[in-house]
Amino acid sequence: MFQVRIHGRGGQGVVTAAEILSVAAFGEGRQAQAFPSFGSERTGAPVVSYCRIDDKEIRTREPVMVPDAIIIQDATLINQLDLFSGLSPVGFVLINTSRTFDELGLSDLFTRFPREHLMTCPATEIALEHLGRPLPNAALLGAFAALTSEITLSAVQSAIRDHFAGAVGERNAEAAAASFDVIMKFKEEFARAATN
Repeated sequence: MFQVRIHGRGGQGVVTAAEILSVAAFGEGRQAQAFPSFGSERTGAPVVSYCRIDDKEIRTREPVMVPDAIIIQDATLINQLDLFSGLSPVGFVLINTSRTFDELGLSDLFTRFPREHLMTCPATEIALEHLGRPLPNAALLGAFAALTSEITLSAVQSAIRDHFAGAVGERNAEAAAASFDVIMKFKEEFARAATN
């Protein structure tokens, strides 16, 4: 089972991201579940959502305490909450920011997790470019597909188009593809550096 925990703030589409990811997994013939965990239900309050993906029936229903991947939609949460709690030793971290892990004060993560599993993506900027609104959730799902290879970009885009009708769905799918390309470029650069 592959378990994902998504951190963000109310109004950023944290719950929607988990739902779209689960639909993408269903689209590829897998089992999935998605559900949120709310504290204070207001715009700007910290929100967590969860997604599980497996090839067999998923019977557990509790929150994801030992995630295989963490998606952080709002980097301002980094110093407010223990976002990396329980992350698998080979886990993935994807942060919505144009800054590096060093600039975020997170260089210690490089000693705890595989370097190639830790990526940042300017998903808000990509969303602004494609949607005209700072909603990073769909863009981050494209980045997640590239980072983890747990789901395909085409499945993510199909689920996005199912969730958002018409031109909005198409623009979100384009944002996902743009983020996918950003992460693939980082992965290629990392692979080249590792061989030199």
